[in-house]
Amino acid sequence: MNLREKAGWQGMQARPKGSICRLFLCTSVLALVVFVRVSEASPPPVPLATTYQQGIALENYWISEKLDGVRAYWNGREFLSRNGNVYNAPDWFIAGFPSVPLDGELWMGRQRFAELSGAVRKGVPVPGEWRGIQFHVFDLPAPGPFYERYEQLVALIGKADTRYLALVTQTPASTHAALMADLDKIVAEGGEGLMLKRRDSLYEAGRSDDLMKVKTFADAEAVVVGHIPGKGRLQNMMGALQVELPSGRRFRIGTGFSDELRTRPPAPGTRITFKYYGFTATGLPRFASFLRVRDDEPKVTGLEP
Repeated sequence: MNLREKAGWQGMQARPKGSICRLFLCTSVLALVVFVRVSEASPPPVPLATTYQQGIALENYWISEKLDGVRAYWNGREFLSRNGNVYNAPDWFIAGFPSVPLDGELWMGRQRFAELSGAVRKGVPVPGEWRGIQFHVFDLPAPGPFYERYEQLVALIGKADTRYLALVTQTPASTHAALMADLDKIVAEGGEGLMLKRRDSLYEAGRSDDLMKVKTFADAEAVVVGHIPGKGRLQNMMGALQVELPSGRRFRIGTGFSDELRTRPPAPGTRITFKYYGFTATGLPRFASFLRVRDDEPKVTGLEP
């Protein structure tokens, strides 16, 4: 023990026992307060999408591209995930952002979700990764119908002095045939699909047909509960995932995986997104195929030096 350590130890011994207890109690309370602040964030009240079904009055909607990004809520100071956790963006990235709430997606480009998710979820941002990211805004959390909010967004983002902020383009919808033609074009170019936004809708939390996704397939989420060993060419690899739906029902997904994923499959407890085409007679997703690991929440590490 060196002189400094010895002096510190002797100082602790010289303190009354009550003082030492109070010291440890205060330290524990402080740690608990900080932990609660980190882990009990309030989820932002954002609108959520339903799936488009032919037959709605499309003249009441506007169309935009469905970005394959990470949903983020800018509260005027920082980015929040749907669960209320903070995405730690570099200071230079958010410099010039408006001090009012904005709803949108952090986006790196088409078919780059895995790369994007890996970058924005890190507790300590890597500048080189964030330079390829933009925050694409599609709504303004404010009173009034969407067409008025969109006009405000045009003005707000137009005067923002930053290249990391972009406005999602909205165009009027017309007919189902025209919508399907737009969808085919976007998918052919590598996009994921389209979004429909009711032009006179209010900004309200929850899932409704004010906001709808338009895709060539349906998608959903499930939680991995096990691995089924592969056979033949897939021997010594994962052959299929056993997954569980929010309803509690379980089924297998055996397609959509790269050999790399089959060698290192998502661990039990991992949330994934899969695509499917309708339902079987028993109500399970038909022709289910793996899309991606859907873990876009930032890493919450509690106290960090």
